[in-house]
Amino acid sequence: MDFALSDEERAVRDTVRAFVSREVMPLEAEVLRRERAHRPGLDRSELRELQLRAKRFGFWGLATPEEYGGMALPAVMQSLIWTELGRSFVPFRFGGEADNILFHATEEQKREFLLPTIAGERISCFAITEPGAGSDAANIRLRARRDGDDWVLDGEKTFITNGNDADFAIVVAVTDPEKGARRGGATAFLVDRAMGWRSEFIQTMGEGGPAALVFDGVRVPHRNILGEIGQGFALGMEWIGKGRYTIPSHAVGIAERALQMAIDHANARETFGAPIATNQAIQWMIADSETELEAARWLILRSAWTVDAGLDPRHASSMGKLYGAGMVNRVVDRVLQIHGGMGYTRELPIERWYRQVRLYRIFEGTDEMQRLIISRDLLRGYTKIGGHLA
Repeated sequence: MDFALSDEERAVRDTVRAFVSREVMPLEAEVLRRERAHRPGLDRSELRELQLRAKRFGFWGLATPEEYGGMALPAVMQSLIWTELGRSFVPFRFGGEADNILFHATEEQKREFLLPTIAGERISCFAITEPGAGSDAANIRLRARRDGDDWVLDGEKTFITNGNDADFAIVVAVTDPEKGARRGGATAFLVDRAMGWRSEFIQTMGEGGPAALVFDGVRVPHRNILGEIGQGFALGMEWIGKGRYTIPSHAVGIAERALQMAIDHANARETFGAPIATNQAIQWMIADSETELEAARWLILRSAWTVDAGLDPRHASSMGKLYGAGMVNRVVDRVLQIHGGMGYTRELPIERWYRQVRLYRIFEGTDEMQRLIISRDLLRGYTKIGGHLA
C-alpha cells in the first residue's frame, strides 16, 4: 500500500501552491481591508484577471472535458488543488469551469449557456433549495406548469450561491405534483435573468452572501429544459454530489494554513517569561489539530479516489464531508484561542475563517444528512464496515 503522491500529482500540487503564493496571497491584506469596509474582497474584473494569469500557468477548467478546452483532471488531483486554494482566504477559484450538469445540455443549449460559462462570459447559479426544502430537497414547491410551447414558473428559491451575480439559473421545479420530485415529478430549466426572475441579497455571518430568487409568472421556452422532463431531482443530486469532496478538500487547506499560524504565534508569543508553546494546554491544542487534520485528509482523498476508481462514492464522500467540515471548525476555533484577543480582531483572517467554515457543516448536505446517509448505508447493507477493504 503506497500513500505517496505520484510524481504528476506532486508536480501539479506544487505548481498550484507556487501560483497561490506568488499571485493570490499578496492580495490578502487588501482583501481584508475591503471586507472590513463591507466591500467584496475581489471584484469581477480582478477575479477574471487572476483566472487568466492562472490560465497562462496552465490551469483552466480543472474538471472540464478536454473537448471544451479543459484539463479533465481526476478527482484526487482536483482534491489536492482545492486544498491548495484553501490555504488563502482570497475568494479565488480557477476559471474555465461550468456546472457539471450543464454537460447534459443539448447542442443548442451548449452554445447558449455552457460554452459562454466555460469562457467566463456568463455566470450561472444552481437553484434547488427553497424556504421549506433544504436538506429535504425532494420537498420543493416551486411550480412549473405547461402553457403551450412555454413553461410558467412560480415560487421562490433561497440561499442560492452566485444568485446575486448570475446571468442565468439552473432551476429545479415541480412539473408533476402527483409523482413527487424523487419519482420523476421535477424538471430542470435553464432560465435567463432577462426572462423575469429577480434576486434578493441575503446577509449572512460570512463574507458576501447568497440570494433568494423570486419567480412570478416567469415564462421559459420548452427548449430550455435541461436533460429530460422528470430528470430534475436526479440532476440536482448529481450537482450536489461533486461538493462532497471539493468542500472538505478546501477545508483541509484552511486548517493547514490556520494551524501553521498558530504554531508560529505560539513560538513567538511570550507570557511569564516563556513562549506560550511551552504550555501543555497549547501543545495539546496543536497536537489534536494536527491529528484531526491528518485523519480528514485521508478520508477526503479516499472519497476522491473512489470517484476515480469508478466506485459508488456516496458513502465515502459523506464521511469525508462530515469529518472534514467538523475538523476545520474545531481547528480554527483552537487557532483563535491560541491567538487570544488578537485572533478575535478583523486584523487577522482567523475570525473570518471562523465565520466562513461554520457554513461547511450546513451547505451541500448538513452534518445530520451525512450521518443519515452513512448510517442508512450500513443499516440497509448497502456497504460494509471497512468499505472497499472489507
